[in-house]
Amino acid sequence: MDFDLPGLLAAHRGDGYELYGRYLNPQQPRMLHAIGFDRVYERAEGAYLYDADGHPYADFLAGFGVFAAGRNHPVIRQALHDALDAQLADWTQFDCGPLPGLLAEKLIARAPGLDRVFFCNSGTEAVESALKFARYATGRGRIIYCDHAFHGLTTGSLSVNGAQEFRRGFAPLLPDTAIPLGDLDALAAELRKGDVAAFIIEPIQGHGVLMPPDGFLAAASALLHEHGALLICDEVQSGFGRTGKFFAYQHEQVVPDIVTVAKALSGGFVPVGAMLARGWIFEKIYSSMDRVMVHSTTFKGGVLAMTAGLASLAVLDDEGLVDNAARAGEALKTALAGMMGRYDVLADVRGRGLMIGLEFDKPASLRARTSWNMLQKARVGLFAQMVVVALFQRHRILTQVSGDHMEVIKLIPPLIIGDTEVKLFAEAFGEVMEDASRGTGLVWEFGRTLVKQAARR
Repeated sequence: MDFDLPGLLAAHRGDGYELYGRYLNPQQPRMLHAIGFDRVYERAEGAYLYDADGHPYADFLAGFGVFAAGRNHPVIRQALHDALDAQLADWTQFDCGPLPGLLAEKLIARAPGLDRVFFCNSGTEAVESALKFARYATGRGRIIYCDHAFHGLTTGSLSVNGAQEFRRGFAPLLPDTAIPLGDLDALAAELRKGDVAAFIIEPIQGHGVLMPPDGFLAAASALLHEHGALLICDEVQSGFGRTGKFFAYQHEQVVPDIVTVAKALSGGFVPVGAMLARGWIFEKIYSSMDRVMVHSTTFKGGVLAMTAGLASLAVLDDEGLVDNAARAGEALKTALAGMMGRYDVLADVRGRGLMIGLEFDKPASLRARTSWNMLQKARVGLFAQMVVVALFQRHRILTQVSGDHMEVIKLIPPLIIGDTEVKLFAEAFGEVMEDASRGTGLVWEFGRTLVKQAARR
């Protein structure tokens, strides 16, 4: 009996939300219905998604940063076809195929000062690996992290997650400690206690698109090493060129002891994560043949994952996507920052490359301020959600609110975008800001969306 994927999809066209609600997370379809995001996408290419009617949606979310090279890139697709057609032996568990070594070599070449790689399946697994390695290598138990950080949702990663909405109800977690982002004095105070294994930080926090002050990473690294602790940079979202350099930490003169990556390494096809570290750390973990499997995972280094990673790196290089992220990001930020003088509700435009945060604050005009206050009373973050919904429903642009109870939206489009997409977003955002600043139609439109979608449930 043959398996017929096209037939199966055709037979269940339009059933995705009902099936998801019945057998997976019941709140996911409810949430998407509530905000009017319940589209059915038929295909995707480059920086665009296409619905059943063929309408294009500009993807400024990129699967939370997965699609650095865009969706369904032909080079990566062909590489995966080639890997399947080669019928290579995979996951024998007792061999050393060339692909993991080749991908590790390519990654290390882009991270001077780091020597070895552990492959896994996701960002949170990469962080779990980093925490284990740091604890064992230093002989200490405590990890310092930053308020508002997001490092994953498995138990170890959740212990260094600074977003309380994710931690609530899952205690007890590991005995780790949060400090304010960019606070060297707070870091020093914790290090003086003598039990800190490492400090983990996103060079740009995904939640809120927040950055430490210039020079903080270098100063923190020196302070950590003075106290025998390690610096872990979480580049799961900010890595692979998104900020205009291959790794975001490379904007400063610093070499971390451990770096975690995932998302864009997948090419948008096969989940893969990795942890890069200094050689001496690996040599402590894998100190003898008896310890060869002391940290491992069944699906590490799979043929398709390694192929996707190698092809993704080739595309980043061949198409100059790191430089393009710097250019397009600067053009986009310049266009958006120019609106701050016209629309006082737009309080800040920040970020690096194509990782951009737009923060909103109370407007000056009485009518707009009344609308703002009404939304704030209902829930902090609703104004940003209103902007996200307007961009989606009016202009078919997909974005996201950057964190719970935050008036910030985040832009993380594919690194392939150019002048067309920059102009598209800037014009759409300007139209939404114009309406939002009047404090009339946009608020009522958003309210009607919520009421209408609630009635459908």
